[in-house]
Amino acid sequence: MAQVQMVMPKMGESIMEGTILSWLKKVGDKIEQDESILEVATDKVDTEVPSTHAGVILEILVKEGDVVPIGKPILVIETEAGAAKPAMVSTPAAEATIPAQASKQAEVVVAASVTVSSNGSSIGNSDRFYSPLVKNIAKEEGIHLGELDALPGSGKDNRFTKGDLVQYLENRKSAPSTTSGTISPAAPTIKTSSVSGSFDIVEMDRMRKMIAQRMVDSVRISPHVTSFVEADVTNLAIWRNNMKGEFQKKYNQALTFTPIFLEAVIKALRDYPMMNASVDGDRIIVKKDINIGLAVALPNGNLIVPNIKQADRYNLLGLTEQVNDLAKRARENKLSPDDLSDGTYTVSNVGSFGNVMGTPIIMQPQIGILALGAVRKKPAVIETPQGDVIGVRQMMFLSHSYDHRVVDGSLGGMFVRRVADYLEAFEIDRKL
Repeated sequence: MAQVQMVMPKMGESIMEGTILSWLKKVGDKIEQDESILEVATDKVDTEVPSTHAGVILEILVKEGDVVPIGKPILVIETEAGAAKPAMVSTPAAEATIPAQASKQAEVVVAASVTVSSNGSSIGNSDRFYSPLVKNIAKEEGIHLGELDALPGSGKDNRFTKGDLVQYLENRKSAPSTTSGTISPAAPTIKTSSVSGSFDIVEMDRMRKMIAQRMVDSVRISPHVTSFVEADVTNLAIWRNNMKGEFQKKYNQALTFTPIFLEAVIKALRDYPMMNASVDGDRIIVKKDINIGLAVALPNGNLIVPNIKQADRYNLLGLTEQVNDLAKRARENKLSPDDLSDGTYTVSNVGSFGNVMGTPIIMQPQIGILALGAVRKKPAVIETPQGDVIGVRQMMFLSHSYDHRVVDGSLGGMFVRRVADYLEAFEIDRKL
């Protein structure tokens, strides 16, 4: 028999601690590797944490309600193999892969929230426990302590969960408004009319405030330059239109343009690895993994950017499954902290809204982002052995914004041109 200590795993690049919401297992329970054993809350998400080893729970080192720093031991597991001496074991997610200063500066979650202190409450003091995430949302929505204390909870021991708060906010938004004219700081209404009635006043929700702050910070930090390339994607478009029905039937997956575009982006990042990087002061941190972020528009109009980890290891089917899964879970508010952390390069498909091009803003601390425009039929010059002719082709614009502190026009321009080259070279007779 051997004993291993499991530590509090890392929940995201900017998260330094988590609150133990509940233990799903108790001392003496037999557990399997990757089996969920406790629920942890941060100021961004509530999530279940899986076990790093199979074995029997020997000792639980932290109590429910404790605020635990990342990397601190939380559990002792007795396993069947290994040395008899207790060993400190950390999960891969808890190990830093970039310098500490870069980790502190990294903030890849667009919809991030302000950290709540571990021993204080943003909504006041109460005998009832509220997770940091619930506190943050309540603070941003102007909900007072008394209002929260009066609400029933669906969690263990009547714990008030994020889901309870989200449901309460939705019900409150749909309730008839009793406020008119000006808005007081504590007013629960989200939308009101001006005194004259000539315009509406809409309060930013928590996520929109965070998006706004991140975008302002990015423009302040990075001198943005945008290069544009137009690509002839006729063969690609014809192949996708011919194959999407068979793809759906064979794999039960909707084949959109996005995973096909991602293939080209991944190939270009391999060719130009300096684009797959971040900035840490005077240093450029070149990433080995290619984790592609996807800007997803949520039903409420906000934006979130989950990412595909090690995207270069997937074929077209794998990329399609990843894209569809992330988009679905994003819209259902089911993303995990891991989905939102460690992105290395971001793609935004503005063409899905009918836009032909855009000038996207970089996700800090990344150094590039690519906007994909709509695929449209246009007249174009076609070179033939008999001479040039005008024909109808399927064309699109690619807009590449990059950080001019570390990416000059040559690299930024060559990268987006290489993406276009891969798209234009798509084989029309490609097999599934």
